[in-house]
Amino acid sequence: MNFDFSDDQKMLKEQIRRFLEDKCSLAHTREILEGDADYSKTVWQGLMELGVAGASIPEEYGGLGLGALELCVVAEELGRAVAPVPFSSSIYMAAEALRLYGTHEQKEAWLPKLASGEVIGTMAASEGTQAPSPKNIQTQISNGKLSGHKIPVADGNIATLAIVLCRDGASHSLALVDLTADGVSRETVSTIDPTRGHATIDFKDAKAEVLGGASGEGWAQYLRIENGAAVLCAFEQVGGAEAAMNMAKEYALERFAFGRQIGSYQAIKHKIADMYVKLELARGNCYYGAMVLATDGHDLAIAAAASRVAATEAYRYASQENIQVHGGIGFTWEANPQFHYRRAKLLALNLGSSARWKDRLVTELQRNNVA
Repeated sequence: MNFDFSDDQKMLKEQIRRFLEDKCSLAHTREILEGDADYSKTVWQGLMELGVAGASIPEEYGGLGLGALELCVVAEELGRAVAPVPFSSSIYMAAEALRLYGTHEQKEAWLPKLASGEVIGTMAASEGTQAPSPKNIQTQISNGKLSGHKIPVADGNIATLAIVLCRDGASHSLALVDLTADGVSRETVSTIDPTRGHATIDFKDAKAEVLGGASGEGWAQYLRIENGAAVLCAFEQVGGAEAAMNMAKEYALERFAFGRQIGSYQAIKHKIADMYVKLELARGNCYYGAMVLATDGHDLAIAAAASRVAATEAYRYASQENIQVHGGIGFTWEANPQFHYRRAKLLALNLGSSARWKDRLVTELQRNNVA
């Protein structure tokens, strides 16, 4: 069985890589980090012109109608470039939520705008430091009005549309909210990676409509969206881990100490070899996750958790050891290893911590064995 991507998907991957190498260098990302911009509008607009935001959005709603595998190759290249754009929030979460569960009218109203980048979307689920669960969601929808508090919301400082996980009577629903309307206030939250903004969002009788029009199905819907996003996020982490490893390797080959390349020292060799082992383990899990996501297989929860755990560890290790390989210069503001370290830390917490995904993996494996 061939688990590799098709030639067309590899061509898409190469096209995105060339674009990002040209328009989204680490020097450009540094401009976003050190400047006042919330994200790179240049890179965002370029991605929209390439049409990649609409990769999995049906053609009738302004997308390309391709599929999850195309999103996976795009995600890997965005991670490799440490791209300062709200792609994951808008496409992995908001657009996928609408594609999977929205009514025809909701899809018609929002998906073309998400595909073109006219609208930036996000998912608002967490209400504090704990991961969202049926017991700790307090935000409430009643008679088309939403009230509550969400923090942190990825790209919530720039989004214009939010899919909000909320209580709906005795159960839960996902609600569509226009963040530019009355009853919505937000405040930017500082994180370790300022190139990807976060915010606190407060709702006070904000106008909202239930996603799909069917109340009470929100928690199951959220888990499906989250599992799909976990696979895509894992591909971002794999791309970042590979870039961090290559950065360390290149520095080890060009840096001399005591008359020798530092890459000739066994300790440095072992660091980079360990990066490679963790990366390939993560890549294997991600490829399995991509296959299950593309076919909407029943093992998606297991595949998503396995991808997420392995990719988080690979990126954490590679970004951390990349700094160590660079030695004293690696810790400075002027050096570039910080970009992967920042993004690795941020992605490790997006969608919940690694410990949460490890627990979910064990739980799903036990449930699968019982079944």
